[in-house]
Amino acid sequence: MSRQYPHSIGYDPNRRQALEASLLTVASLATPRVFAQSYPSKPITIVVPSPPGGILDSTARFSGDILARRLGQAVVIDNKGGGSGNIAYGQVAHAAPDGYTLLASNSGFHLINPTLTPRLPWAQKDLVPISMIGTSPNLILVNAEVPVKSLKELIAYLKANPGKLAYASQGNGTISHIGTERFKQETGTDMLHVPYRGTSPAMIDVLSNQVQVIFATPAAVQGYIKQGRLRALAVASKTRYAPLPDVPTAAEAGVPDFELDTWVALCAPTGTPPEVIVRLSQQLQQAFANEETRRTAEDAGFELHYESPQALAQRIRRETKYWAAVIAKAGIRAD
Repeated sequence: MSRQYPHSIGYDPNRRQALEASLLTVASLATPRVFAQSYPSKPITIVVPSPPGGILDSTARFSGDILARRLGQAVVIDNKGGGSGNIAYGQVAHAAPDGYTLLASNSGFHLINPTLTPRLPWAQKDLVPISMIGTSPNLILVNAEVPVKSLKELIAYLKANPGKLAYASQGNGTISHIGTERFKQETGTDMLHVPYRGTSPAMIDVLSNQVQVIFATPAAVQGYIKQGRLRALAVASKTRYAPLPDVPTAAEAGVPDFELDTWVALCAPTGTPPEVIVRLSQQLQQAFANEETRRTAEDAGFELHYESPQALAQRIRRETKYWAAVIAKAGIRAD
């Protein structure tokens, strides 16, 4: 039954309609703010596009613990490896944009897959950045039996023996694969590419000298370096890696334009309320400012690195363009 309004003195039906419209507008504007204030009211899930173990998983768990403590809600880690990360990316890209399903995004998957793999179940536009979480340099490593002691010696050996040495990657199209191809472009050298399904199987053959060279993050190889089974020739970053202070940067070792950092960021489905994105981002920013938190991350093999949603979005656009050029020049194709 419709509500009846008396035709009293001063009553104007047009004013009534305008008032109701304005109240609806105010309510619609207030809804996101109310939602953000009550968020989160249930556990949050971070989907990780890799199996347990490795820098992507450890970084996701680290940030999940931070958010759980600061937000007062459980954060569940859901490992969805396989499909070169595309299974996990597709799941989050098409999840409800309510802030309860997030993605631990890896630079290799996020930047390279859209260029390398046709008909993806997701697109970069389907994901909105929340914050950078952590970064890790890549070390340029050889089996200890390879007769080189420095990066300059490796380059000289490769030029004198083109194609004699092989390098391992964590898989075709991964950052270790395309990053090593970039190194070959920069140095004018040649090595045979041997792809594996992850770091662990690749490391088995590098340690046995079946494959001689690998580019990998410190967390995966520091123990083997200390044992003398691998030799770190350089770190592919702007600065030296603190736990390995005697390892020079690639620039110091003679390749000035070569850097290869791996980063992990937190993303949400596009359409997630901006207030939720801001809240999550600010919680991480505040936590990362704590020196003890930063030291704990370094002990785990990565460096905490905050970057705002806007800055991270710019980085993604810039680095996607860069790696697309590398892929085109190297003639790399998806499996």
